[in-house]
Amino acid sequence: MMDSVYIVEHSYEYNDCEEAKLIGVFSTEKKAKEVVDIYKKLPGFKDFKNNFFINNYQLDSPEWKEGFVSPTTP
Repeated sequence: MMDSVYIVEHSYEYNDCEEAKLIGVFSTEKKAKEVVDIYKKLPGFKDFKNNFFINNYQLDSPEWKEGFVSPTTP
């Protein structure tokens, strides 16, 4: 039974804005790394090869447990 997943994301800054893309959700770290190796050769992604992130998340467990402050919060 699977109790966690690996999420692959790619992000970089462009014109002072962060551009982020969810690449996919995978059942093993090995599969996640294999996809990153493929994407590193694709147009656009190959210019930002060091901007891939693989994170492991436990299923049925919240990750964000605190509030947040936005630029518009007084």
